[in-house]
Amino acid sequence: MKEESLHIIEHEIALLVRLTTAYSPRLGELDRSEYLLLSELNNHSPLAINVLADKLMLNLSTASRQVASLEAKQFIHRFPDPQNGRISLVEITAEGQAILRKVQKARYAVYKEVLQDWSNEELEILEANLIRLNQDFKKWSR
Repeated sequence: MKEESLHIIEHEIALLVRLTTAYSPRLGELDRSEYLLLSELNNHSPLAINVLADKLMLNLSTASRQVASLEAKQFIHRFPDPQNGRISLVEITAEGQAILRKVQKARYAVYKEVLQDWSNEELEILEANLIRLNQDFKKWSR
């Protein structure tokens, strides 16, 4: 592995996280954790809080706080698991879906503008490499 490349990759990822965080108010009304949680619930609802925490690689107390915050905003709904009443399930509400769509639309518009000069091939390479990087990070952390 090329040492210099690893240093550049590490720095560029840190910079990307910083830039997307700095511009997040322009990307919609949800912070990163709210966006990811609602996206997960939109794709796989309902989920137990511990399953949601595992999918997003959060500790249970952090996931519970985020769930409580989104529940207070009425973006998600919590209810007892019909098969095990001791477990709470959460699902996205219509309000949650509406805000998620609004934020996704804003994020899409920003990425479309930022990446407008990239060729289809470059976009496909970026897509494949981002997916692989995220998958490898998930495998590494377990």
